[in-house]
Amino acid sequence: MTTQPHSSNRLKQLRAFCLAAQAGSISKAAEKLFLSQPSVSLLIKSLENDLDVVLFERRGPRIDLTPHGKTLLEIAQPLVERVDQIPEVFTARMGRVNAGSINIAAGESTILYLLPKYIATFRDHYENVSLHLHNVTGRDGMELLRKGEVDFVVGSLIDIPDDISYTPIFSYRPMLITPKNHPLAENNHLTLKDISQHGLILPPRHLSTWRMVNTVFQQHGLNYKVNLEAGGWEVVKKYVSLGMGISIVTEICLTGDEELTEIALDQYFPSRSYGIVARKGKVYTPQARKFIEMMDKDFFTREAAEE
Repeated sequence: MTTQPHSSNRLKQLRAFCLAAQAGSISKAAEKLFLSQPSVSLLIKSLENDLDVVLFERRGPRIDLTPHGKTLLEIAQPLVERVDQIPEVFTARMGRVNAGSINIAAGESTILYLLPKYIATFRDHYENVSLHLHNVTGRDGMELLRKGEVDFVVGSLIDIPDDISYTPIFSYRPMLITPKNHPLAENNHLTLKDISQHGLILPPRHLSTWRMVNTVFQQHGLNYKVNLEAGGWEVVKKYVSLGMGISIVTEICLTGDEELTEIALDQYFPSRSYGIVARKGKVYTPQARKFIEMMDKDFFTREAAEE
């Protein structure tokens, strides 16, 4: 019986390749593998020789996947992840999931308003699983996903990259918030023109909320004024309550305890979905699966049907 060359070394080759692809760096992959940089380079080179392809374009210290490399990453990454997860999957099959860790990335509003009850419930059931929350913006969350540093992102996604999957779970309405004594608070037939007469308090203009507000006002041929640009929904709500302007927010940030008037704007603005953002082909750990199922018990059934 003839054994293919390097077959006993294949898993090491593929693991080195996947880590280098995620990090965009041989040296960073070497750090994660606790190997020297030449050793990792040799593993990748031997894999390229075995497959008779070039997997990376070298650009100084930076490496980029070739088309062959991208294809191999799609095939190899789920396989490597499954092998690496064997101890955790075995433990879960034996009925023990109360160990290990989960890394979740999310924006500030998601961490403040959406996740707390799920984290509390998860902690009650799996107290020995370590939870790590990464407070990041959308772009930074994508970077963590691609590098394999988080299991998934919880958040809202409008433009979905080709290598990313997004599964909505929750939907929140757009709401106008005003101080209790504001003239619009008593308007039972509120129009977009009425809103445009008052100064707005909005998140920074590079965020999706500003773009959405700007697009809708433009579509209706209306000008509007921004009194204040402020980061974070808690800050926005505070300044609205102080009478410094009104705002258009997503319902996710309203707890019912605010001293504000809330008016639904479904007729003008689209609802905002929040859900699970992950790398396509991602193999979830048992711990991650349990957390996601706590948020949506049918998540994996629907995901399988969509595939």
